[in-house]
Amino acid sequence: MNELDTLADAARASFAQALTPSDLENAKALYLGKAGRITELMKGMASLSVDEKKTRGAAINLAKQAIETALTERRQALAAAELQAQLQAEALDVTLPGRQHGQGGLHPVSLTLERIENIFGSMGFDVAQGPEIETDWFNFTALNTPEDHPARSMHDTFYVEGGYLLRTHTSPMQIRYAVQHVKKHRAQLDAGQGMPEIRVIAPGRTYRVDSDATHSPMFHQCEGLWIGENVSFKDLKVVFTDFCRTFFESEDLVLRFRPSFFPFTEPSAEIDIQFQSGSLAGRWLEVAGSGQVHPNVVRNMGLDPEQFIGFAFGMGPDRLTMLRYGVNDLRLFFDGDMRFLGQFR
Repeated sequence: MNELDTLADAARASFAQALTPSDLENAKALYLGKAGRITELMKGMASLSVDEKKTRGAAINLAKQAIETALTERRQALAAAELQAQLQAEALDVTLPGRQHGQGGLHPVSLTLERIENIFGSMGFDVAQGPEIETDWFNFTALNTPEDHPARSMHDTFYVEGGYLLRTHTSPMQIRYAVQHVKKHRAQLDAGQGMPEIRVIAPGRTYRVDSDATHSPMFHQCEGLWIGENVSFKDLKVVFTDFCRTFFESEDLVLRFRPSFFPFTEPSAEIDIQFQSGSLAGRWLEVAGSGQVHPNVVRNMGLDPEQFIGFAFGMGPDRLTMLRYGVNDLRLFFDGDMRFLGQFR
């Protein structure tokens, strides 16, 4: 074995010991670099004759080619090893079950609104929806709210440009629905034939300047209205008692109608409920306001209060949801925390 074969073998051994591309480049420099062994051998031919240069040069080139081949093979081996390591690190076990998308569900307040609509729907009530940006007329004046009433102040109501406001309750929909109902049956009324009763609930979002554990700047209300020629306060008691017992699935639920004041009803009453069992047993809990529709409000509907009478009520679905599911902080419903909301699927 001559010195060039020995040099090629030494280069192969050196390349084989290189464990990283960086180590391999350092080994390459020893043999093929500007100051490497092959370069030194080429420089040493300067003193040789022409014939010797041809023979020596050919031999050195063969050694150089052998070293370059060994270098290329080692580079490929290192690259293949790196790829294999990467594939192992990123390996997927195709026998594992696939990822499942979480199952969604209705928001707890939406569940309550759906339940309210179904219960009153079974009693013959329509469901009315309307604008959340209202006029002063529908939100206050048509509902017999005095000009100096505190609810009109900036402290309670969100006002927007153009003389509009964010509705503070869904009662405006009672007026809107009633006005359309009267227009539809005006010919019958003018002919003295009466008209079908107005029986409607108006669930939806409302807005007031208020925020704490039991209040939110945005909250939900559900107003109800029943107008006819012979609708009494007794009907209010029967309807709302039946609703509460159905909603809470409790026949021994007790209701109390406590005298109160609202501009749009006269007489008026707060409605309290009392559970006879469970963690809330024995406590009176306020759930709604109600009363016989004020004559001025009946007139603003386009009806004669001497002929038409009825009742209205307003309740908070958010509060009913808290009572139904045992939640003590209203803000939890609107924080968007899936750990909380996921309990109601």
